[in-house]
Amino acid sequence: MRPPDIENSTKEERQAVIREMFKCIADCDSCGLCKVFRGKEPEIAYEDYIEGKRSFLEISMEYR
Repeated sequence: MRPPDIENSTKEERQAVIREMFKCIADCDSCGLCKVFRGKEPEIAYEDYIEGKRSFLEISMEYR
């Protein structure tokens, strides 16, 4: 699933994409999302993307 561009999506669509892409599977040893986002929920980490302030790629690069 590719996240939509800010210009071509609503806040609700972007939020739904983040929720779908980064679902918690309740198995930290297999997943690792908590470590990637340094303990933040994905919706918090991508808040600027959801709000339409910054691109998905820009935020993703901060967590690489």
